[in-house]
Formats: sequence, structure tokens, C-alpha cells
Amino acid sequence: MTTPYTFAHTAYCAALADTYGFLAPGEESGVAVAVAGRVMLLRSQGRLAFATMRDSTGEIQLFALEAVTKDFEEFAKLHLGDWVGVHGEVVRTKRGELSVKVASFEVLATARRNFGDKWAGIADFDLRYRHREADLWANEDTRAALARRSALVRALRERCWAAGFMEVETPILNAIPTGAAARPFVTYHQALGSEFFLRIAPELWLKRLVVGGFERVFELGRVFRNEGVSPRHNPEFTMLELYAAYWNYEDMMAFTEELVAGAVADVLGTTALTYQGRDLDFATPWRRATMADLVSEAVGEELNVHTSREHLAALLAARDVEVHASWGAGRCLAELFEATCEADLWQPTFVTQYPVEVSPLARRHPTDHELTERFESYLVGRELSNGFSELIDPEDQRARFEEQARLAAAGDDEAMRIDEDYIKALEWGLPPTAGLGVGVDRLAMVVADSPNIREVIAFPTLKPVRED
Repeated sequence: MTTPYTFAHTAYCAALADTYGFLAPGEESGVAVAVAGRVMLLRSQGRLAFATMRDSTGEIQLFALEAVTKDFEEFAKLHLGDWVGVHGEVVRTKRGELSVKVASFEVLATARRNFGDKWAGIADFDLRYRHREADLWANEDTRAALARRSALVRALRERCWAAGFMEVETPILNAIPTGAAARPFVTYHQALGSEFFLRIAPELWLKRLVVGGFERVFELGRVFRNEGVSPRHNPEFTMLELYAAYWNYEDMMAFTEELVAGAVADVLGTTALTYQGRDLDFATPWRRATMADLVSEAVGEELNVHTSREHLAALLAARDVEVHASWGAGRCLAELFEATCEADLWQPTFVTQYPVEVSPLARRHPTDHELTERFESYLVGRELSNGFSELIDPEDQRARFEEQARLAAAGDDEAMRIDEDYIKALEWGLPPTAGLGVGVDRLAMVVADSPNIREVIAFPTLKPVRED
């Protein structure tokens, strides 16, 4: 069967419901429209046939009569999932259902695979994620989650523009893995004969743009980390990263909470919501607490970055956390925070003053040089964002990179490498600057009330299926 190359579409389902909602049962509008979508339900009753057609905005009933509809018998034999284009008058049936009375129709594409039950959707999780195109039609919750994600991305972008940030694009292929501490994906460039890495973060490129004179920049794009897959981790994910000259981390915390709370309100109309059955409120200001204070409260004794490494290591061992020989007191304190505090941070909270040892790109705290002006925001028991006053001293930055190289030599496969080009950029002068990275997928999970990150990624990373 030859299908048409085009269809002169004039109306969407949601618009029909808005425009013709006034029709009374049995009333006809006298207005002919052309609609298109998938057949999701079909029932034939002799000389009558009813179908539910779904497009990207909603559903409408198709009402076909043997005496009115051209090729009525073919209409009654449509398959569930077929794409159809329909011409007909907008009416409300005697039973009160807004409908398009089918005068004629065209099959635009035939569904050769089952889309699942209209009411139950597709229950096979592997099929849902591996063939999202089928999941989107069969499961309304999937479409709603991805639509909310799209609205969230738009809100974040528009709020950054409104705050004077210029959107930029930076390289995804990097000569060295840099910008964050993570295991990279490795690839090879044939023409250049060189190994390259998919970017872990755009951070160092964005700060080089600040050196070049762009005082506020942001990028909303993909980053790649060669790590495990979990309900809140996907190796390919979306990051909003931005930098503002002349700000410190206090300024960036204030901007972060307003940005996130504002974007949530833009999408949901409120900052107060329920996530997985539990109340959550993004209203500002968010709670602020130092890492040391939170760990001390959780453990029941005063601890900080100056506590002996041996004592912190013993506390970790008592909680079945393996302590690497290369870890100093700062890394131990950070690991203790993760083991004892992170899961309990449900309402939005800024955790501040991270140790230098785990913050190779952050500026030292002016009153304690073993700490940095760094924060991470947490909610629903997981990290949402990371930000800090940027390290602008090229000599200190080189020393931090060299310490990362020492950790790599000791077996830390997430340690950063020395980036000579970035150090050279700092030698040209980076003004006082604060930076921020926000995990868009994790925020989308909350906005869509989804427990698994796969629900808000159109095509999540899956293990390839090998056909023997």
C-alpha cells in the first residue's frame, strides 16, 4: 500500500477540546477540520465505528458512520497504532463525547508492532527504555515526564538569559580528561592520530571564555562520565554550567536557589510539591550548613578537616567504608559526609566549606586554607548542584593539578590531569569568578516525580543486545 507523502493538517486534539467544549450532546459545529494521529482504540458496532485518536497534545474520538464515511469498511479494519489523517466535522455525540465525524480518512503509516494495551501501557521495562518510541505512545506518564523535562530546560535557559548570561558551546572532544574528577570515556581521532576524551565537564573551557572577556557565560549540554548505571546515574547526562565574573560562592548560592526555585515554579506553578509521596519545598532561602557541622551532628562528636586522618579513617572503617591509602583527612571527612549525611538531606540544603583535597579547582577559604569556598546543594537525599569561588592563582592551580597527578599515580582513576593550557590561561588573568554546575536530569526527576533517572531521559544508556 502506498501511503501519502503529506497531509494537510489543520487542528490538534487539545485545541479542539478548548474551542468546541461548548457543544451540547448531539450538537454539530458545522466546522470541518483535518486531524492526524495514532489510533489507540477501535470498536465497531455494525454501521457505526468509534476510534480514539491520539496526537502530541491529547486525544479525540473519531466517529464513523457507514452512510457518511468514505471507505467505512476499511476504517473499521484499522489496526491499533496506525497513523491516520481524518477530514470531518467537529460534533458532540448524543452520549456527550466530543468527536470528529469522519467524512474521509487516509492511512499515513501502518503499525506492524503492538503498542501495548491502551490503558495499561507497556510493562516490559527493557522494551520501554530500548524502544522509547513505543513507550511514548503507550504510556502517558512517559510523555508527561519528558514534556516536563523540556519545560524545565526552557525555564533554566530563559532565566540564565534574563540574568545576563551568554549561551556558548565548548568542545566535547578533549585532548585530556579535565574539568571534574571522574573516569572518562576514551576515543581516537584517526586523522590527527591522537587519543581524545569525551568531556567530563565544560568547566575549564568556560573559565577561559571569562579570561577572554565574557563576564557571564553558560552552557547547557551533555557531559560523559564512565561510571555505573543506577536510578540516579546515567553515563551520558545533561549539565547546566555557568560562570559569573566578580561573584564569590555566596553570590552563586543566592543565584542558584533563585534559579532552581524559579524554574520549578515556571514548570509547576508552585515551589511546594510532593516527591515520591513526601513533601518538598524549593522556596528560598535554602538551608546552609558546613560539611564539618553536618558530619559532627551525624557522628555525635566534633569533627573537621583538622581532625587526625587516623581517627576519621577509623570512623569510616566502622561504617564499612574502605579507606584508600592516598586519602588525607580532607578526603576522609568528605567520605564520612557521604556515608552519614547525604541520604538525610531531603529539603534543599547548601553544604559548604569543602576540603581543599576534594576541591582541586576551588579557591581556598580566607580563614582556613585547608577548606575552600565551595558548596554543593542537596535535596531528596542526593546532590543537585556544585559551585564555588574559582581558583584564579595559576601557581596554586598547578600545585593542585600536581597533587591530582600524584593521586592518579597512586591508583585513583578519577583524578584529574595537569592541563597546561588552562594554567597558561590563568596566567593571562582570571578575575574573581564563581561557577555553578546543575544536574538537569536529577532536577527533572523531581519535577516529574520520577524515581528513576531513566524516566526523564528520552533514550537512556542500556547494555547493547547482541544477536547470535
